[in-house]
Amino acid sequence: MSKKIKPTKGHVMGDIKDFRQLLDRAVTKYGDKIAFEYKKDATNKNSEIIVKTFNQFKNDAKKLSTILLNMGLEGKRVAVIGNNSYNWCVTYIATVTGDMVIVPLDKALPDTEIKSLIKRSKADAVVFDEKYVNVFEEIKKEGDTNLQYLICMDDVENPNIIKYSELIQKGEELLNSGDNRYENIKIDNQKMSIMLFTSGTTAAAKAVMLSQYNVCSNINAMPYFVLMYDTDVLLSFLPIHHTFECTITFLYGCLYCGATVAFCDGLRYVVDNLKDYGITVFITVPLMVDIVYKKINKGIKEQGKEKLINFMKPITNGLTKIHIDLRKKVYKQIIDNLGGKIRLVIIGGAPADKSTILGLNSFGISIIQGYGLTETSPVVSAEADYKKNPGAAGLVMVNEEVKIDNPNEEGIGEVVVKGPNVMLGYYENEEETNKVLKDGWFYTGDLGYLDKKGFLFLTGRKKDVIVLKNGKNIYPQEIEFLISKLPFVAENIVYGKPNKDKDYVISAKIVYSEEEMKGLYPDAKKSEYKDIIWKEIKEKINTQMPEYKHIKEIQVTDEPLIKTTTQKVKRAEEFKKIGV
Repeated sequence: MSKKIKPTKGHVMGDIKDFRQLLDRAVTKYGDKIAFEYKKDATNKNSEIIVKTFNQFKNDAKKLSTILLNMGLEGKRVAVIGNNSYNWCVTYIATVTGDMVIVPLDKALPDTEIKSLIKRSKADAVVFDEKYVNVFEEIKKEGDTNLQYLICMDDVENPNIIKYSELIQKGEELLNSGDNRYENIKIDNQKMSIMLFTSGTTAAAKAVMLSQYNVCSNINAMPYFVLMYDTDVLLSFLPIHHTFECTITFLYGCLYCGATVAFCDGLRYVVDNLKDYGITVFITVPLMVDIVYKKINKGIKEQGKEKLINFMKPITNGLTKIHIDLRKKVYKQIIDNLGGKIRLVIIGGAPADKSTILGLNSFGISIIQGYGLTETSPVVSAEADYKKNPGAAGLVMVNEEVKIDNPNEEGIGEVVVKGPNVMLGYYENEEETNKVLKDGWFYTGDLGYLDKKGFLFLTGRKKDVIVLKNGKNIYPQEIEFLISKLPFVAENIVYGKPNKDKDYVISAKIVYSEEEMKGLYPDAKKSEYKDIIWKEIKEKINTQMPEYKHIKEIQVTDEPLIKTTTQKVKRAEEFKKIGV
């Protein structure tokens, strides 16, 4: 069973019961402070920056909610799809504080999947970016969904589409005329308020039902682990339809802590945006952190400062332990390349490489890693800013319990969670619900163990474990970590390839960086890369592991692995592509 942690001074449990209370609290505490900022034209570096205060945000949400209620949508489902934006956030809050169900959809889905999820969710209205106009016109025309209203967040001239700006205006008119429907709404924080689809194909994606109570319980526990301040500026970079970005950046960071959210202009502008907005807190995934760390180290090498940095690290790390922190001064150039104000990076979505975390920490950038799932609203565990263990998935949230089900001799078993954050169930899928919810416990499908200090460590997915004929268990993630440390490896996936003896051959698909390969082996032909990589695998990876874990076959490519929008590898699709 998980251990309870004792917070330090300043870490106080929240008491938010629902999103209406969260919104009102934000306005009371932060009022005219800037809540959101974004460029009027994201493609123009010199574009005017638009700012919105907490007061403006609430007023816009109230206007939108009022008109939606007058359209007969109380208690109905409203889907939203598009880029991370101010209007997306307004739509989310307007919906949930107006007793409607929000259905965030993945903007990267193909049209067929969008239609399927609109149908499965029984959405009565959908709010979307301009690029989806034709998609939703076609879906509504086909007539086999509940869709009544098509609302575009951009001003488009189309008789079949309702302009978002006009709805806001009509909502304002209604409020000015004395309409009090919004104020009279009573929030039931125990019923479904959010419907989120898990990543996967249309058929495999499950509709997770979350209540406001579920999500608020997570928000309330967050101050025990990480403090954000109303002076912080957060970059909204990860897809906001995903509960990790939505909860941590938008609901907790902004509405609860009073931080400003700046919307990223796009993937290629991330580093520019760190500088443009003076970002202090960056919420991201391990892949992005690995890329940044590799670029930092490459720059150090190119400048001929590798020996100097390696000499200084033990000194600055040692001084930090006695509360003399010179890292920001000594490594000022590195920090400046990341905008100059970064103080904290929060990592979720997948386990991060310990060496990367320690490396960035040594430059004065604090790294906090967490673990969660859509079904747990989302956070199960997180490192506390006063209690860290690089490589761990953190300490269990203060209002939750975690146990390890059916552990093996190494203490590794399935991670099982109980608490107010656990979902209501899967929408219209009792069979799958009963598979994962048992006596109040949610069976995550993730494997891991708890150490003596209460830190949770993850070893992989239950379904991904390779069980050899001799009974040995191999956790692909462990080997993937080792492979990822090779300088030319961009990403990789490890799997068991069935053989004629009804056993498995440990195999790896390795995506190499052509830039790194050319830098390391300038005289090598592309046709020779596989032999070079195989030699490195045998000499530097296999030698670190017992024989039964040795990689026996490799496949190399420069094509990226198939991933979700939160950069998780879609293993099932990769295996299908590989042919296993």
